[in-house]
Amino acid sequence: MAFLLEIIRLGLSNLRLHLLRSILTALGIIFGVLAVIVMSSLGEGSKRQALAQIERLGAKNIIVRSQKPPETQNQQSGQQRSFVSRYGVTRADYAVIEANFPDAEAIVPLKEIGGQIIRDGARRTSQAFGTTPALKSVANLRVVQGRYLTESDMEERAAVCVIGAEIAKMFFPLEDPVGQTLRVDTKPFTVVGVLEPIGLAGGAGAALIGRDLNLDVHVPMSAAREMFGDLVIRGSSGSMQANATEVSEVYVAVKDRDRVIVDAERLRLLMKSRKPGLPDVTLIVPYELLENARKTALTYNLIFGAIAAISLLVGGIGIMNIMLASVTERIREIGIRRALGATRKHILWQFLVETGVLSAIGGLIGVGVGIGGSLLVGWAVPSMPTALTLWSILLSFAVATATGLVFGLYPARRAAAADPIVALRHD
Repeated sequence: MAFLLEIIRLGLSNLRLHLLRSILTALGIIFGVLAVIVMSSLGEGSKRQALAQIERLGAKNIIVRSQKPPETQNQQSGQQRSFVSRYGVTRADYAVIEANFPDAEAIVPLKEIGGQIIRDGARRTSQAFGTTPALKSVANLRVVQGRYLTESDMEERAAVCVIGAEIAKMFFPLEDPVGQTLRVDTKPFTVVGVLEPIGLAGGAGAALIGRDLNLDVHVPMSAAREMFGDLVIRGSSGSMQANATEVSEVYVAVKDRDRVIVDAERLRLLMKSRKPGLPDVTLIVPYELLENARKTALTYNLIFGAIAAISLLVGGIGIMNIMLASVTERIREIGIRRALGATRKHILWQFLVETGVLSAIGGLIGVGVGIGGSLLVGWAVPSMPTALTLWSILLSFAVATATGLVFGLYPARRAAAADPIVALRHD
C-alpha cells in the first residue's frame, strides 16, 4: 500500500510540474466523454419523444382510414372540373368490423364533415369530424376546458363541438372558447370543450397519422350525419371537389397489447376481402410503429456511440503521444531512479499511474461538462430534446479511464525497458 501511495504521489507531482501539458493532454479525453454523453442524451431524448408521440396514438389501437385512391389517367390536372368521388370505409364495412371484433374494447367511427371552419372573418379548411364520446378514451384525449361529447349530445343530435388547442388559439386568441360559436360551413356549433395540446404537431406523430390533431373539431356523430350527410365539398385552385365518404376513420381498440399485431392482420385481411388491394383504405398500427421506432432508436444510439468512440480513440492517441514524449524527456530521471534501486516494475507503475490519473481526471471533467452540455442543449433548443442516462455517464467514464491506461501502457513499458546505463549517459 505504501508503495502504491508513493507511486501515486510521484505521478501527481510530475503532472503538476507540467500542468499546461497535462491539461492539453486531457482535452482529448474530456471532449471524448463530452461527445459520448451529449450524443447519447440526444439519441435517448429523440427516442423518448418519438415513443411518447406514438404511444399517444394508443398502443392498443388499430386505425382504419379512408384514403382517396389515385386519380384516373383521363382526369386532366389543372382543368376546372366538378365531380363526386365515392371511396373509403362504408357503413356496411363498419358493421362487418363490429361483427368480427366483438371482444374489442371499443370500435369508434369518425366522419369528416364540412369544407371550412368559420368564425367572423377568420376561416380555415375544415378538419371537423363527427364521432362518439368513446373517442376520448380510445385516442387518449384530455380536455383542459369544459367537457367532451356525451351520450346525451348523441341522443339529442346537439349542435355542440369540442375543439383542438390550435383551433382555440386561431379563433379565440383573447377569450374563453367555451360557450362561443363556431360554424362548420353554414352550420353553427357551440363550443363545449377544448382539448389539451397534443405533442404530435409537426412531429413524427403528425406525419404518421396524416394530420395535426390540435386542429381537430369533434361534433356528435348523430348531428354530423343529420346536418351534413355524406358529401364534403371543397374548392381550390379553380377546381371543385366533392367527396362522399361514409366513414373517414375507424378506431379499433383491442383489449390486450399482445394481440395488436394478430388483430391488425385479421383486420387487414378482412378489409382486403371487401376491397381487393385496399385502393381506398389504409391501416395504421401504432404498436408496429412503436416497435420500429425502438429499433430505429437503437440504430441511432449505436451510430452516436461509434462517433463518440472515435473521439475517445483520438484522446487516447493524444495521451500516448504525450507520454512517449515524456519518456524521452525524462530518460535521465529514469536512469537515476534505476541506479538508486527502482525496478522496471516501479517505472512501469509510475507511468501507468500518471496516464491513469490523467485520463480519470479528464473523464470526471468530461462527465461534468457533458451533463451541463446536455442540459444546455435541451434548454436552448427545445426541438432537440435530451435525456441523460446513467449508463452513458458510467460507461463514458470507464472507457475514458481504460483508454488512458491502454494507450499509456506502451510508453510505460518503453520507459521500464530503458537501459539504466544508457539512460544515465543521456543528455
